[in-house]
Amino acid sequence: MEERKMRNLYLKSILCAALILCLFGVIKLAFGSEEDEQRSYTAADSGAAVSSAVVQGETPPAVDAVSGDNANILNPDGDTLAARVNVPAGYQREEAKEDSLTAFLREYPLKKEGSPVLLYNGEQKENQQAHIAVFRLPLEKEDLQQCADSVMRVYAEYFWKTKQYDRISFHLVDGFEAKYERWREGYRISPGETGSSWVTGGAYDASYKNFKKYLRMVFAYASTVSMEKESKKIKLPQIETGDIFIKTGNPGHVAMVVDVCQNAEGKKAFLLGQGFMPAQEFHLLKNPAHEENPWYYEEEVSYPFKTPEFTFKKGSLRRLSYGE
Repeated sequence: MEERKMRNLYLKSILCAALILCLFGVIKLAFGSEEDEQRSYTAADSGAAVSSAVVQGETPPAVDAVSGDNANILNPDGDTLAARVNVPAGYQREEAKEDSLTAFLREYPLKKEGSPVLLYNGEQKENQQAHIAVFRLPLEKEDLQQCADSVMRVYAEYFWKTKQYDRISFHLVDGFEAKYERWREGYRISPGETGSSWVTGGAYDASYKNFKKYLRMVFAYASTVSMEKESKKIKLPQIETGDIFIKTGNPGHVAMVVDVCQNAEGKKAFLLGQGFMPAQEFHLLKNPAHEENPWYYEEEVSYPFKTPEFTFKKGSLRRLSYGE
């Protein structure tokens, strides 16, 4: 009888201890779930804030700009340059005048994220690893609008849109100045062994179709050689939207600065766009140093200066006369 009482007491003790442990676990689970829920809410709330900042065009938080370890530099849904590429942490875009080249390029429409670069004949460019976005810049169906021509196309479209027709003027390789206003009046360019000249070509025509005919003529007889003659050397701290990195000769190449931002210390970062051979769509280049962040930082730049598809020597940074 005593042995049975002792056994029952022992079993009750074990059961009581088990109940206490179970109750303790329930309490811990309840508090833990509340803490986990709070953490989950905070993370979701933070993500929503970043998304909202991107949609509103604000600069979301980023870290360690120069190393390229950036958060939210690229916004896949952005349909313009400024909306697609945010500035790095500590940098900001300076306010641009309404009719400036900077405003024109920042607001320029881009093709859908992930779009390939197409050639003049509609085929895809062989190297699809050099770009991070593609501009919706018009491209003619001849193999004419190559690297230097793409830069001239950007400037020409900008001057056309802002009705600065008198500024649409480019020198050909032979030194001839091809003024659009002269072309619009009905004159045409006649290349010759001793140089080009104007000849009577028809009636006044201010249509966009005729503007494109003018550009195709310029593309056929202008190059990196004529473009370099229309430019002057500048130093890196002076860099602005519209400046170029250029090498003449064969092969020659041009890359164009399409946006610039600056930090509190006055250091700049810039984006590069290019066309290439064969004639192809104008596109935003990656930075080989950190391909997910296309900004080129002033303190990173040294010569030879490497871009995804070309290397430029010291002295290649220049400012175009028609860009001033």
